[in-house]
Amino acid sequence: MAGHSHWARIKRKKGVTDARRGRLWSKLSRAIIVAAKAGGPDPDANLALRYAIDAAKAANMPKDTIENAVRKGAGGTEATSYETVYYEGYGAGGVAVLVEALTDNRNRTAPEVKKIFERAGGSVGGSGCVKWMFSSKGIITVPQSAADEDRIAEIALEGGAEDYQLQGDVWEITCSAESYEPVRQALATAKIEIASSELTMVPSNRVTVDADNGQKVLKLIEALEDHDDVQNVYSNFDIPEDVMATLG
Repeated sequence: MAGHSHWARIKRKKGVTDARRGRLWSKLSRAIIVAAKAGGPDPDANLALRYAIDAAKAANMPKDTIENAVRKGAGGTEATSYETVYYEGYGAGGVAVLVEALTDNRNRTAPEVKKIFERAGGSVGGSGCVKWMFSSKGIITVPQSAADEDRIAEIALEGGAEDYQLQGDVWEITCSAESYEPVRQALATAKIEIASSELTMVPSNRVTVDADNGQKVLKLIEALEDHDDVQNVYSNFDIPEDVMATLG
């Protein structure tokens, strides 16, 4: 199982505690504020805001919380200024790890992220050391029961998707960032249910890890995602199904 969809499924199995849900909503609110501040409050004219709102809805964030975040960003009432920063490094087994953060203080965030890497047996590298391995892609999942393969192939490929494959009980459709919205619209027009959709960073190669290193990598990613400033964590780890079954 490869990094992106693999980690998403692990998180679904773990569930979300109240504390983690609170942290997630805080991060999603921050993303909405930044998007609304940069591009205005209309999600139809501001794709970054639309995607941030979609992510918030997927996390069951209350409607009034979403609307409040939009108002804070667009109205300029949010005094804190955030910037997007990437941290790059390596986890156990040599896997590449790319961290996307929204921070108001680089001098605080950088050493904290470095410490998280080191505690999990990893290390932070220089700028550009792993980011070149990743490219922006759209990942859209559709329940297997929603359409057969011929229908998925027809709609996905006509919409501009690069690939599709069955991952567990969902069809996972991969497309370029530019084709992300056309593919989503093609599925919506065909009245095919979308289980999840997001713009993410997909690695060009994978590193297979054993049980010991796999456990360390998962611990690293989880610790990074728990950090208040971290928005997304991307990696190129691959854990074989039989090894995954041994991990708690």
